[in-house]
Amino acid sequence: MDIEDTWVAMLETRLKEEGYGYRVINASISGDTTSNALRRLPRALDIHQPEIVIIELGGNDGLRGLPIEAMQDNMESMILQAKEIGAMPVLAGMLIPPNYGEDYANDFAAVYTRLAKQHNVPLIPFFMKDVALDPSKMQADGIHPNVEAQPILLDTVWGVLAPQLPSKSR
Repeated sequence: MDIEDTWVAMLETRLKEEGYGYRVINASISGDTTSNALRRLPRALDIHQPEIVIIELGGNDGLRGLPIEAMQDNMESMILQAKEIGAMPVLAGMLIPPNYGEDYANDFAAVYTRLAKQHNVPLIPFFMKDVALDPSKMQADGIHPNVEAQPILLDTVWGVLAPQLPSKSR
């Protein structure tokens, strides 16, 4: 998939079309865990000085069966670091199949709601909504969304992000 076909690139286009001057930086690394992202975040915040930070992580932690508490702590640290520089964090929730048991899957999903409420940040309830269970929207690995899914992911993000953006009449 080409970079211009990703929801992230489409987000920058939509922001421009809607009259916002935001530049979108994709600091993600495919296959990354929350602990790796947390290590990279301070440098990314320092370099880019973002106004909004979309935290769309955790899926790889869940697929590896990593401890829920560590994932939660890592994401909480990211939320706090973003807020510390004056950026608005937006948390993108994930769900995982019950491969590691129903309790693990439920505890995993609850992290996002808990952190969003605790830190009063916008929550995209399930980033992969309308994509994850549709094989035609997934790559052959059954984990990652394909190019056809990207506009759907954009709309999912936009539905939560747009109401958070400042009024263009200012």
